[in-house]
Parts: sequence; C-alpha cells; structure tokens
Amino acid sequence: MAHADATESAAIEQGRTALGIELGSTRIKACLIGVDGPLAGKVLATGSHAWENELADGLWTYSLDAVRAGLQAAYAELAAGVEARHGARPPTFGAVGVSAMMHGYLALDESGGLLVPFRTWRNVNTEEAAAELSEALGVNIPLRWSVAHLQQAVRDREPHVQRLAHITTLAGYVHEQLTGERVLGVGDASGMFPIDPATGGYDETLLRTADERMAAAGGSHLHLAELLPVVLPAGADAGSLTAEGAALLDPSGALRAGAPFCPPEGDAGTGMVATNAVTPRTGNVSAGTSIFAMVVLERALSRAHADIDVVTTPAGDPVAMVHCNNGASELGAWADLFGEFAGALGATASSDEVFAALLAGALEQGADDGLLAYNHLSGEPIAELREGRPLFVRTPGSRLTLGGFMRAQLRAVFATLALGMRTLAEEDVAIDAMFAHGGLFRTAGVAQRLLAAALGAPVVVGDTAGEGGAWGMALLAAYRHAVAAGDARGLAAWLAAEVFAGAETTTAEPTAAEVDDHVRYLERWSAGLVAERAAIDAIR
Repeated sequence: MAHADATESAAIEQGRTALGIELGSTRIKACLIGVDGPLAGKVLATGSHAWENELADGLWTYSLDAVRAGLQAAYAELAAGVEARHGARPPTFGAVGVSAMMHGYLALDESGGLLVPFRTWRNVNTEEAAAELSEALGVNIPLRWSVAHLQQAVRDREPHVQRLAHITTLAGYVHEQLTGERVLGVGDASGMFPIDPATGGYDETLLRTADERMAAAGGSHLHLAELLPVVLPAGADAGSLTAEGAALLDPSGALRAGAPFCPPEGDAGTGMVATNAVTPRTGNVSAGTSIFAMVVLERALSRAHADIDVVTTPAGDPVAMVHCNNGASELGAWADLFGEFAGALGATASSDEVFAALLAGALEQGADDGLLAYNHLSGEPIAELREGRPLFVRTPGSRLTLGGFMRAQLRAVFATLALGMRTLAEEDVAIDAMFAHGGLFRTAGVAQRLLAAALGAPVVVGDTAGEGGAWGMALLAAYRHAVAAGDARGLAAWLAAEVFAGAETTTAEPTAAEVDDHVRYLERWSAGLVAERAAIDAIR
C-alpha cells in the first residue's frame, strides 16, 4: 500500500467525501474530493474510461450497455486507487452527483425501458421541429434540445411515440438507475425545455403551446408536463443510492446503499462550477469534443437568436450559451498522427508532451497566413453546415510550417464559437472575464491567448483547468452535503469561500493587435466555408 495521508484516510472511511461522475463525449470520469476543512474540493482519487459514440441508422448514439460498462470501469479505477493508497475501497460517500452531455433524447416506456437508441446532442436531424418550435414559442429551440427531438419524432410518425411515457437526458437516466428518482438539475433541464426564471421550473405557458404543436403533429396523447423529469436546483435533495444502484456502480459489493445524491446536471453546468463562473458578467469556455461558451446574464436578451441558447446555471440563473458541435477532436487527431510519427522515429512522448511540442510556435502572428483549417466532423448549425468534412487548405504562396499549421488547427477550434459570440457582443452583454477549462488548456498559455483574441475578452485559466466536469460535479455534490448540514449560502457564495478562495489563476489579456488579427482571420475563415460546403456535397 502506498503512503496514505491519515486525514484523507479518515475522511474516506467516514464518508466525508463527495463523488462526481461525468459521462463526457469521449471519456467517463469519476472524481472523489473532500467536503470540509482543508480537504474541501481537494481531489483524493480519480478514475476514467474511454468510450466513443457510434453512428447507427444515421444517428449518433451510445448504447446503454456501454453506459453501464463505462460507469463500472471508471468507478472501479477510482476505487482501486483509493484501495491502493488507503487500504480499503470507499464504503460510502457524503454525497454523489452524476452529470453527462446535455440535451439529446432518451425515450422511455412506462416501465423505464428504452424505446429507441439514445440520440445525442450531436444529431442535427431535428431542423424542421426546432424551427417550428422556435417560431411557436418565441424562443430559440436548438436542434439538439430534447423537445426538438421529441417534436421531430412526432412529426415523423415514429412508432415508439405511441408507447412513450417519459423522456430524459443521459444524466437523468443514470441518476434514475442509481437512485430510482426521475429528477433533473435545472441546468440540464434547461436544455430539455425552456425554464421560467420566476418559478425555477418549466415555463408553463410555453408547455401549453408546445403541447398544442405536438397535438397538431399527431401527438395529442402526449403532455410535456408528464413526460419531463422534475426540476431541482443545486443543493436540493435528489434521492439516495439504492441497493440496486450500489450494485450497478460497484459490483464488488464494497459500496453500501444510502449515500445522498445532488440533482444530476449537464456538462455545461459542471463546467460553470469547475471554473467558478456562476455570477453575472462571468462566463466560461469548455473545450472538448464539442466547445461551448456560457455567459451568466445581468438582463434578458432583447430577442431570440438562432445561435444563442438561453439556459441556466445549476442554481437557476439565466445563461446565454453558444454551443458548437465540433471542438478539439480534429486537433486531437492531428496530435495523435504526429505522436505516431514520433513513435515511428523511435521517440516516446506523453500526450501532453506532444501537444506542448506541436503548439510551441502557434502564437507567431502571420504563421498561418494563407492556411485555413476546418474542424467539422459533424454538422454545425452556427456555421450552417448540415454535415462535417474536416478540411485543411492553403494558398499556393503560403508558407507551411509546423507552427503555422498548428495555429490554423487551434484557431479552427475557436472559429465557430467566435461567430456565435459576435451575437452577444451585438447585444452589449458585459463580460468581465471568461474562464477556460478542459485538457486543451493544460499546455500553458497557447490556447488561452488564441481564445482571448477570438473572444476579445480576458481569458482566465486556473490550476484546476484540466480537472474538468467530473470535478465540477463533485463540487455540486459537496454543496449538497453542505446544504444538508445547514449551510444557508447560495452556490456562488459557497464556491467562492470554500473552493476558490486560494485558487491560482493566470489571465491572458488580448492586445488590440491580436484582436484585429483574429477579426481578419475570421473573415478569411468565414469566406472559406464555401469550400467546406462544397466538400460536403462532393465527398461521400
């Protein structure tokens, strides 16, 4: 057994810990943290499991077998790490929380059985339904929102609709498997259907209008108030781990039933928590398979915008969200290729070392003049792309260097996001700072500076930037533990005092030259989308 810290061992044995699990696009991660004293927010153990979506019958999905296997694998790695260091697997937790990719569509029958394969946020087959609902409701309903998936299924007369009893998100489904409770955190619920900020629940007026549209399309037997999960704010009691849930998570039998749960959340909410971007005039950028920006609003937007979702923080405060389906996956594919090349030469390097070497020259202005990269592996509504074709093009007179090539690839990660953020600028939405997190920002400074130029705003990266959503979910679970113990502070005040008071951060302030350079780049990149659309039409 490795050397164990007595304080940590006591916290684990006594259940003074919080477990966060996040089912992301490429990895399922588990994170165990302390909940009080010097251990509050401190990572005690982690576990992860790699998985990939699959294209089945033209739709992106993950099988429920893969969900269960991945949960168990991520938890088993975490528990094994605890056992190696502390001599025993965790017997219980002070609180547990589950998060996952927002949006999408899990359609269940009365007994909780899955009616059709899980449809993820990545699918863009709901264009007609999203347009219909956006017009009828007077708010933007993105293609990936759960209600758009439902309305499209009704419009398409899909057979499963006749047996439909409940719909939920992936986080809501896993939470129900572990606790038996059909509930959802308000942040994740706001990606299913619009939330009324006055009540903290679904907007009842809009529910009635949506029911009318479903009935007109042939779904008169459906009522959203009955189909959707119950909405809960951060800190609320969301049930406890059942014996069946304990056996699902930890088949070894070491984990006891009874641990309390916080409301399940989406990855957008955990990103806000992980970066402490939960108060007005703050925002965060989460970069992974997808990339999205969240800005907490001081006031309502003047009107609906097709490229802006209005969702909420886990505490229920309104947030403007710019979501792009395509993030760092294509950049990661190129890094893998260069890593493979290094291996062929006999060199060994970690993923972080490969990224550090590749990005070393990416800050040189002008290095990517004449070079354009498009990172679209799937459709991208903001860029008006129905499908994706990753693409790299350059002018004949351009200079091809490693630094310029990687600068082009990295800027492509942020380009579609920058298009959407222009809408918020036109709305005069004030942003004091944008906090960035995700593995992309582990390479110090490079992605951070290019993102600051793309957003025209300071970008802050903390020492927890690489921890990601599982840590953010563990913090929400720890907050649930604090509330249950009588802590009356709101989420923002609790995070500021208990978790981020001594956090180390670095801030990148974009220069006027960097912002101007990015404006010119974005003009070239936007014009080049014609080539991307041609590739979609021509290459099958």
